[in-house]
Amino acid sequence: MPASILVVDDVEDNRAVLRDRLESQGYRVALAADGEEALRAVAAAPPDLILLDVMMPRLDGIETVKALKAD
Repeated sequence: MPASILVVDDVEDNRAVLRDRLESQGYRVALAADGEEALRAVAAAPPDLILLDVMMPRLDGIETVKALKAD
């Protein structure tokens, strides 16, 4: 089974580019537009790797990491 990667970025084009490149290498890719979506995605299906933008609205990358580590 291929590794799963969660891409978290508030810029849709960035998510699309990363998704296309990673999927072309055989990875399963999930997308989230902010930290809150990322936390829900991790709870539903924990990925093998998270690529996380730092500067995002609602819940930024630093706060998202803190929430993930606290869980």
